[in-house]
Amino acid sequence: MELSILDLWREAGTFSRGIIAVLALMSIYSLSVSAAKWWRLRKSKAQTRKFAPEFARFLQEDQLDAAIALAEEQKISHVARVLGEALAEVKPLLADRATVTTGDINAAERAVERQTMMLVADLKKGLVILATVGSTAPFVGLLGTTMGIVNSFTGMASSGSGGLAAVSAGIAEALIATAFGLLVAIPAVWLYNYYTTVIENITVEMTYMSKELIDFLIKTVGSEFGRSIFTKEFKAQQAGPNPIK
Repeated sequence: MELSILDLWREAGTFSRGIIAVLALMSIYSLSVSAAKWWRLRKSKAQTRKFAPEFARFLQEDQLDAAIALAEEQKISHVARVLGEALAEVKPLLADRATVTTGDINAAERAVERQTMMLVADLKKGLVILATVGSTAPFVGLLGTTMGIVNSFTGMASSGSGGLAAVSAGIAEALIATAFGLLVAIPAVWLYNYYTTVIENITVEMTYMSKELIDFLIKTVGSEFGRSIFTKEFKAQQAGPNPIK
């Protein structure tokens, strides 16, 4: 006689039903976290695709003020948020026409590094849930299977009847917990690996764009605003620890 999943649920004991309920909650939680992260990354990528070309055009046209304003407007793009931190360090210098020094450029670079670390940590939120579900769901299902088999053999011993027919329904009921645990774990592992790869690519993108901006500031901001002192000081610091002034 074939037993449907509904029949197995009806015949399942309290412990087996509890295991299946726990696995169902784990699945719903992991899928909810995954959906929220997918939506956020999708919006960030979409805004970055619009932001990057326009930002690059402003830099090529030496419109640093416009580039700063554009970065400040973007609140979702990961690249815009990182570059905005670097430009925030330079913006006060543009306002009062102060002399840009290597210390100012270093401060901008440190601001980029801080913002990058904060964004990466923020993007990784929720991945621990996917990893936990993916690694523990099979064991939760195995726990239900083990207890189900124990109950089957206990019932067989108490009834005094043996044979495969006596325990087949109980074993089927027990194995469904392991199968359900695998169904919960496999998508969680796939999603964890996918989002880990996406976040690594985003980190590389943020690092690359921030380095390009720092190089731009080093090469152009001094000459653009008449700050030749910066160029001299930067070359002197590259020459040695005790430059001749």
